[in-house]
Amino acid sequence: MTAMPELDPVIHAQARLRVTASLASLCEGDKITFPRLQELLDMTAGNLSTHLRKLEDAGYVEITKTHQRRTPVTYVELTRQGRRAFEDYTAALQALLNPANGAAAPTDDDSDRSPTP
Repeated sequence: MTAMPELDPVIHAQARLRVTASLASLCEGDKITFPRLQELLDMTAGNLSTHLRKLEDAGYVEITKTHQRRTPVTYVELTRQGRRAFEDYTAALQALLNPANGAAAPTDDDSDRSPTP
């Protein structure tokens, strides 16, 4: 019997999972503004900020504060480390949900047969 995979506790919280999944749907290197992410997730600014801080502390997201003309803008993006953590999380979740797929038994097609002429 194999050990059950561990789920990353930073990502596993429902709100952070939603944030991470949303950011992972963007192309690598793409950013989203804080208000747009807040709107997509239907979260309060304070709640989203709290979860982003936790993800940022883990190195999973990068927050960039800048200005467009005189208006402050905050961008959020998933880091390479965050993208990898999300991929590992989803793989672990799949292993938990489908334990038989983790160690697939060989099929007839996988047997060591000699090629027929």
